Amino acid sequence: MEISRQADYAVRAVLHLALHRSDLRVPSAEIAETQNVPAAFLTKILARLANAGIVDLKRGVHGGVSLAKPAGEFSLLEVVEAVDGPVTLNRCMARPGECPRDAHCLVHPLWLEIREEFRARLAGISFSDLAGRAAERA
Repeated sequence: MEISRQADYAVRAVLHLALHRSDLRVPSAEIAETQNVPAAFLTKILARLANAGIVDLKRGVHGGVSLAKPAGEFSLLEVVEAVDGPVTLNRCMARPGECPRDAHCLVHPLWLEIREEFRARLAGISFSDLAGRAAERA
């Protein structure tokens, strides 16, 4: 399993916002430049994040991007799934019934267990946690 480039960019964009004062709107061009994300691709990612209620977008002279809620209320899992969809390890979990071995596969329960552990780990990391880690490294 690999987190997509789109999810990686989304995480970087939300972290960028989490590192700023919550009452400030950040120009998307600033996020694109500082996070090394193609601007056109970032626009699409921000739209998905806005649809998921993670960011607020405002156009115009005083426009920009801001977090929709405090950084502590968003998990890494929420951002990844907002752009990539549900985290899964293989096709049998993404599309139940597709594999003829679903009912008697001995590995399937293990994949489910590992997926849930991974999802729980991602869900347990908020963007305020990530911002704190970034501050420690600075």
